Amino acid sequence: MASNACVPFWRAAGMTYITYSNLCANLVRQCLKEPHRSEAINREKVHFTVTKWVDAKPEKPTLRSDDPE
Repeated sequence: MASNACVPFWRAAGMTYITYSNLCANLVRQCLKEPHRSEAINREKVHFTVTKWVDAKPEKPTLRSDDPE
């Protein structure tokens, strides 16, 4: 029988490790003073391209971003 005494607190809270890690990273970024805060927030942004394939040929790639804008 497994014991719950050794369960990490993020798992006990119902989070995945990635969710916990992202939450901690956001809190650290918010605690930074300027100009370090804006630099850290800019490093966080992610840009990627998505290419759909039709009939074994790539279509025009689409640039995507994680920004809500």
